[in-house]
Amino acid sequence: MSTTADPANALQSDDVAAIDELRDIWQKLRSELAKVIVGQDDVVEQLAISLFARGHSLLMGVPGLAKTLLVSRLAETMSLSFSRIQFTPDLMPMDITGTDILQETPEGRREFEFVHGPVFANIVLADEINRAPSKTQAAMLEAMQENRVTVVGRTYHLDPPFFVLATQNPVEQEGTYPLPEAQLDRFMFLINVDYPSRSEEIDIARTTTGDTLAVLNTIINADDVMRFQQLVRRVPVPDHIYEFAVDLVRRTRPSTNESPDWIKPLVSWGAGPRAVQYLILGARSRAALSGSYMARMEDILEVARPVLAHRVLTTFNAESEGISSADVIQRLLEELQAELAV
Repeated sequence: MSTTADPANALQSDDVAAIDELRDIWQKLRSELAKVIVGQDDVVEQLAISLFARGHSLLMGVPGLAKTLLVSRLAETMSLSFSRIQFTPDLMPMDITGTDILQETPEGRREFEFVHGPVFANIVLADEINRAPSKTQAAMLEAMQENRVTVVGRTYHLDPPFFVLATQNPVEQEGTYPLPEAQLDRFMFLINVDYPSRSEEIDIARTTTGDTLAVLNTIINADDVMRFQQLVRRVPVPDHIYEFAVDLVRRTRPSTNESPDWIKPLVSWGAGPRAVQYLILGARSRAALSGSYMARMEDILEVARPVLAHRVLTTFNAESEGISSADVIQRLLEELQAELAV
């Protein structure tokens, strides 16, 4: 495989300085969030990667793991507007997007006035998104893909930066409406929020049962977030990283010749081209956050699991054998790396 010679030369001096600035800001963001969020370092990093890559994320975790607190405090440190939508079976699309309300003008006339819904925020937390029916879930699709909503034939644009974080409970599935694959594909990352360790849980008990939580300082504003989002897309990517991303995604598809034989009985549907895009964007974003002037193999390896976990659908045979999509992805990564090392 070919590689790009000295990709750092592709960066302008201003971009090099901006990456250094982003690395320092990221360190400060982590330090601020650590005042109220104990542990969950990987979750915080994946949220930051997806945010600066302009991607949305789906957080999977049982209740009580501080998902809402993390998202609201992340918005606080970035001086971004935040709204939380609790998805329930009776939630209507207009409860998300907003609707026209008949108002009386000072002149005595009656006119329709659009009242913005909670989706009009920089960071939107869609809490337990699978508890609402498909029609209501679909109200988020246009916002996530096009950064706009359409109500009664009129289009309203959402102010950037716009970032949707949805949560799901992996245990309680009664009375829920599973997200269709098309909507799952809109999420850049599937982020697993796990239980804290014993020492972290002791720290949680100590820091969260007092009078008040710590007040966080604002580290970055909306304009800087958008500036760094543009910067991330200029981070150079060597040719072999592009090739690795494409080869990895193509091997997840059981109907193609590129996939190994063991994939076919375990995977019913593989990842699409959007997965390749998110692998590259995720690698770029992680490289910039760590202060690297180019995307590296370690970056794409770190983002592969959250990018592919909800895009590789396992069969009943795999489930009966206790094989998850994460297991399939891990084996594919190991095989592809072994081939590259030869």
